[in-house]
Formats: sequence, structure tokens, C-alpha cells
Amino acid sequence: MDFDPVFSDDGDSAAASPGRSICHAGCGRPSRVCLCPHLPPSPIPTSTTVVILHHPHALRRNPLSTLPLLERSLSNLHLLPGRRLLPSSTPLLPPPSPNPVLLLYPSPGAADLASWCRSTPPSARASPTLLLIDGTWRQAKEMHAASLPFLSSLGVIPVALPVDSGVDGDSMFESELVVKKEPHKGCMSTMEAVARALRLLEPEGKGEEIEEAMLGVLRTMVAFQAEHLQNRTVKPRVKMRKKKELKREELQSNARLM
Repeated sequence: MDFDPVFSDDGDSAAASPGRSICHAGCGRPSRVCLCPHLPPSPIPTSTTVVILHHPHALRRNPLSTLPLLERSLSNLHLLPGRRLLPSSTPLLPPPSPNPVLLLYPSPGAADLASWCRSTPPSARASPTLLLIDGTWRQAKEMHAASLPFLSSLGVIPVALPVDSGVDGDSMFESELVVKKEPHKGCMSTMEAVARALRLLEPEGKGEEIEEAMLGVLRTMVAFQAEHLQNRTVKPRVKMRKKKELKREELQSNARLM
């Protein structure tokens, strides 16, 4: 959603290519845009358990995915590859208990997360589990629908961050936090969504510090990518021509030679 709300991130023209130096021991990005100096010195502990169901292609086919950065930023984070949640996920998603399980996804019945935090006593929202779905918008919609039967059995509370579907989203040249052009105002990368949610869910004061640390990494990533795109020389595409058109030109040329 990479909510990628639903968090998604699509391809990176600065992605790794054969022969390019990669920061394998750290952020996994090309060495010239390494983000390791901007990551927290050690993963940040949180009272919130963050669980992200991500599409199997999210990491392999999406070099702009923010999941690797999230994994190096938070200690209480768990990535689940798959197209739906299954009962085998229960060690990370406990059955109904005093600790709430929140699904951060912009469904019609989702409550505004800030409003939910204000109306819920601190004791009733202590040590929550925050569940997100990561993929393209289409993938996330399918993953959400496929997971609903299991989620219903857990008593999951659907929540969302504000999204304005009537207004186009920003691009990375319009916002320092947008990884790619978003379809609607309020859509964001998975990393930004987690940061915004932890600001609200973590104990007072601590949430703001965690949010700023995570957004600092994201700002640097977006700045690197924007600079790359601005300096990139785009080669003109070779016009694709249909076989029928080429055959017709060949016949006309042969006719002139006769």
C-alpha cells in the first residue's frame, strides 16, 4: 500500500542492475544511494506489534519498496509474505484478547485511527497489534477480500488514516515523503503509514520521536530518487510497427522496382 491506507510502491529506475555496487549488509540499496547512515543505530522497540502481510512480489519486483527499511527501523515488526492471512498466522495475530488488533486499511467501515485513539481508554488500547496489507492497490484489495473470513474470526478493528478519493495524490516532486505518484490525496507508502500510526498508538511523546526517525529515512530516500529522475537522460522509444504495415511497405517497394 510499496498502502503501500493501502500501501504500494512501484518500480525504481535507480534499481540495482548487474555490476552495480549494492549495500548488501545494510539497506540493500545501490551503494551510491545507501540509506544506512540515515537509519536508526539499532531497530527501535515499540509497544505496538506491527504485522505486514505483503504480496510475494513486493520485495522481488519492487526496488522502491519501503519494507526493507521498515525491517531495519523497528524491532517489533513482522513481515508475512502471502496473498491472504491463514490460521497459520495466529502466533502473530492472537485471538480476541484485551490487547486490540487493528487493521489499517481504507475500507468503508474503517474508523479514523486518531478518533479511535481519542475515544478508547489507554488501558483498552495498550500493546496493540497493527496489521497492514502491502502491495499495489489492486493486489491489496484482493488480499484484503481473501483475508476477511480469517480477520472476522479474530475480532479485528478496522481503522484508517484520512484519504480523500476526490483529490489526486501528490508525486515525489510535490511532497518530500511520496515515493511515487499516488492515486488519491492521503495515500502513502507503507513506511509513512506505519510512522503515522505509531505516532498515535505509542505512549505519549514516544510516538512522535519514532515517527520523526522513520520519516527522516523516507525523506532521504525520496530525495535520492527525485534527484536521480531529474538528472536522468531518457532515450527516445523506438516506434513499434505492426507486421502488416511492414509487409505493405515491402510490397510497395517491390512494386516500384518491377
